Amino acid sequence: MNAARGPLQGQGHSEGQRNLPMELPIFPLNVVLFPGMMLPLHIFEPRYREMIDRCIAEQIPFGVTLIREGHEVGGPAKPHWIGTAARITRVEYTPEGHMNIMVVGTQRFRILELVRSHSYLSAKVSVFPVVNGSTRAAQDMVYQVRPKIIEYVELLSKASQTQLKLDRLPEDPTTLAFLVAIALQVSNAEKQKLLEMAGIPEMLDRERYLLSCELLLLEHMVGTQREVEAMSMGASGYIFPN
Repeated sequence: MNAARGPLQGQGHSEGQRNLPMELPIFPLNVVLFPGMMLPLHIFEPRYREMIDRCIAEQIPFGVTLIREGHEVGGPAKPHWIGTAARITRVEYTPEGHMNIMVVGTQRFRILELVRSHSYLSAKVSVFPVVNGSTRAAQDMVYQVRPKIIEYVELLSKASQTQLKLDRLPEDPTTLAFLVAIALQVSNAEKQKLLEMAGIPEMLDRERYLLSCELLLLEHMVGTQREVEAMSMGASGYIFPN
């Protein structure tokens, strides 16, 4: 199974808009899914083809969790206890009988109990809602995070020499918090910490810190690139300034 993160554009979120099933199929992956995040998946293992077939037939989501122990392919993997429900938005079948699907993250959930009644893992879950998303503290953090994420994407484009686009930034603190979490190029462990934060002010504050650290690194990378571009290789094999 191969997974790739979705684009930087925010897709909105439906946190708290609908109730999750009490029991949810679980797909442990080496990726952290956030509400509003698009995620393409290639499904080839029989157990997960069975799971996706069920989700399509019953029109239910499945849960994406970061792997705590184990591997994506083969034996069982132990998931983290906080994950995000994934709604299937597109399915393509390959001649080999595999599936290419696109999902979008909807609600966060907490695993209450693991269930092993299928070939794939399931769990009894409860919704893990956001809190304090409409407070003054959350709005104050928005004003501090918005300019940093704009600068971050601009520097990331220069450092990677690719054209990255960030659509119009949301003003809603909860939507912004999840968008920044998706955009940040940090470790899965750090992303999981963000996913597990209930309070939006705390989540935005942590993202402000991470953005500040990442900006220092990117500024150094961009500066180094400029130094390299300002130099040329001499006949002796040494690098000399122009």
